[in-house]
Amino acid sequence: MLFSEELKWRGLIENTSHDEVYEKLDQGDMKFYIGFDPTAKSIQIGNFLGVVLMKRMQERGHQPYILVGGATGMIGDPSGKSAERNLLSSEDLQKNVDGVTKQLSKFLSFEGENKAVVVNNYDWIGKFSFLDFLRVVGKRFRLSEMLAKESVKNRLNSEAGISYTEFSYQMIQSYDFAHLNKEHGVTLQMGGGDQWGNITAGIDLTRKMNSSQVFGLVTPLVTDSQGKKFGKSEGGKTIYLDSDLTSPYQMYQYLLNSDDESVIKYLKFYTFLSREEIEALEVQTKEEPHKRSAQKKLAELIVEMVHGKEGIEAALRATSFFFGGKIEKVNDQEVDSIFADVPSVDLKRSDLEAGLPILDLLAETPLFKSKGEARRSVTQKGVYLNNNSIEGVDVSVGVSDLASESSLVLRKGKKNYCVVKFKN
Repeated sequence: MLFSEELKWRGLIENTSHDEVYEKLDQGDMKFYIGFDPTAKSIQIGNFLGVVLMKRMQERGHQPYILVGGATGMIGDPSGKSAERNLLSSEDLQKNVDGVTKQLSKFLSFEGENKAVVVNNYDWIGKFSFLDFLRVVGKRFRLSEMLAKESVKNRLNSEAGISYTEFSYQMIQSYDFAHLNKEHGVTLQMGGGDQWGNITAGIDLTRKMNSSQVFGLVTPLVTDSQGKKFGKSEGGKTIYLDSDLTSPYQMYQYLLNSDDESVIKYLKFYTFLSREEIEALEVQTKEEPHKRSAQKKLAELIVEMVHGKEGIEAALRATSFFFGGKIEKVNDQEVDSIFADVPSVDLKRSDLEAGLPILDLLAETPLFKSKGEARRSVTQKGVYLNNNSIEGVDVSVGVSDLASESSLVLRKGKKNYCVVKFKN
């Protein structure tokens, strides 16, 4: 299958600036770039589509330029935003630049003829004085064209409006394209559909400044069947690639909960499964939706791509905890992540070190209203410590029973959990 045909089948092409783009995709020798603004120290899973697309392109012989927006990150892109971003301090921005750069470097090859190149637009935008930028770049923009951009029109018609700072964003991004074309021979910019206005502005500016024809391609924005943006959990938490912000288990569970109508689209977007493999999973989803085969495959492949074999093993082990698997070999951070929605209580570590009678422990939790109730449940073999059945009411719990450095997990029946944390 031609590369352009594969991208079409996967649904990854929403729009292109010229029909020539398809031919150039198939030839396999373009220099292209995608920009990532460091608004956080980690990429979120929605933007990860751009990283996967770069990986596909590189494997087909194209050379990726990863643009980290040290300059544009200071401004804030109004595209797809209903209100203005809070401006980051220079220190926070630099931390984010470093984090995003390190993260992006994990997924692409930095060797060979089409090795990936990381660039930071602050290196050239930061050298401009305000007057020089207006003379070199600003004079080539027409206000009527800038106001006609969809992202600008939407904000002008909103209650929030738009500041001159964000209004100028498209000029900076456009100059990025012109600069990369002149200095590195980059001829294609790619991005999400909300970047179409900025990309076409860059094509126009590059033609004016360099007398060079360059191209643009945008992918669809990733949404679920309800139109909700991909990458936000039910609680409104963003799903990041950084394990300090989103654990492998949390990412796995988020992907596992993908709806049946969207999961095949996600498999096409994010995975390198063949057409035959994806179509087989599509059939399984229709015929045996309760098995969630497509969701499991999606979650396994993405978590392993992002966090490696250790990450997917940790996610699967954590998932097994809710099906009775023994809770062990975890740390406090993992316990907090896995049992984030479970009640917890804090007790003194000195009590644990002295040996804590099981009924006294159970009575301190919201699982039981009294020692009497706890006694009946233990007698009926309905109480579990780290998913191991508690054998009798005379048991005492000690430091050796901890599942992590300072936590243990109690369960009543099949689904009622409580985390007990022991603090000095």
